[in-house]
Amino acid sequence: MTERGESRLPYLTDEIPGIGGTARAEPEDFEVEEQPLYLPCGQGEHLYLRVKKRGLGTPQMVAHLASVFGVKARCIGVAGLKDARAVTTQMVSVQGIEPDIVARATRDPRILAVEVLGRHRNRLRTGHHAGNRFRLTLHEVSRDAASVTPLILAELGRRGVPNYFGPQRQGRHGVNYETGAALLRDPTRRNRMPRRERLWFLHAYQSFLFNQMLAARLTRLDRMLTGDWAIKHANGACFHVEDGDKEQPRADAFEISPTALLFGSRAPWASGEPGDIERAVVQACGETPESLREAAARCGFRGERRALRLKADDLHWSLEARVLRVSFTLPPGGYATNVLRELMKTEEIDGKRR
Repeated sequence: MTERGESRLPYLTDEIPGIGGTARAEPEDFEVEEQPLYLPCGQGEHLYLRVKKRGLGTPQMVAHLASVFGVKARCIGVAGLKDARAVTTQMVSVQGIEPDIVARATRDPRILAVEVLGRHRNRLRTGHHAGNRFRLTLHEVSRDAASVTPLILAELGRRGVPNYFGPQRQGRHGVNYETGAALLRDPTRRNRMPRRERLWFLHAYQSFLFNQMLAARLTRLDRMLTGDWAIKHANGACFHVEDGDKEQPRADAFEISPTALLFGSRAPWASGEPGDIERAVVQACGETPESLREAAARCGFRGERRALRLKADDLHWSLEARVLRVSFTLPPGGYATNVLRELMKTEEIDGKRR
């Protein structure tokens, strides 16, 4: 295996010094507001709510709402998972309840506010949001933060934010991917494990390999190469790149971006130089495209392509007495920690060592 952990992944802005500092000293230092993809139509059995909470993760919120509303957890829909160590606002759908019981949600002091948005015909499903607005605070940043911060943010705004998977997928010790790799090769151990747990570890291995592919391609994450699979940011559709130079203007306009592989039974591998990079990464981990494809087929997941970069919209920052505040919006699936690590360039991303 290659070296462990998010901290060893390279920075896009490596030539610009970091500003250090401390993140997430309090939940208020990490605020997330989910951006809705649509609003409820006004009719239907699903009541849509906007829930603001502090120090409460999405799974724990769902369990609490199911209890106080007297419904099954499967009757509750969410678009995305939000961190516990933060102040977060997200949309929630609840099937079969009336608005007059919504106030029960605030029996848990970690739920700060609940707003009724209206009724809708369908349950809210994973990915049904337009993105997330982040407002982050860093304390005790370096004294040259005023000059360094705009350089880093300008580079991220121009070239994109590296789309690394965050460390959450790898667990406290950063090695969930090792379990995933072992499960891929050991059907007896795999079959003894509950499906949800099994898939969690296998996806951790997917994420690890993707991060290594992105790291190998980082200095050219905004360059289209012949053989790439490009993703259209407007709709998520992918296409094979026959001529990288021809497609580069669309990448410069952030209409498209190159992708790397989340391996599976159906996900296509790149060809040409991008394909060589992907194959070299998996070979370093003792795998081949064929071994991963066959194992994924046995485990029942198809895989996909994932963008190497994301566009950070509405980037703003302010600095006062060595306290930096930065805000931006990322599309669904984007990790704000990727902006923090480029700014800080330190092992301490979320208040603990990695």
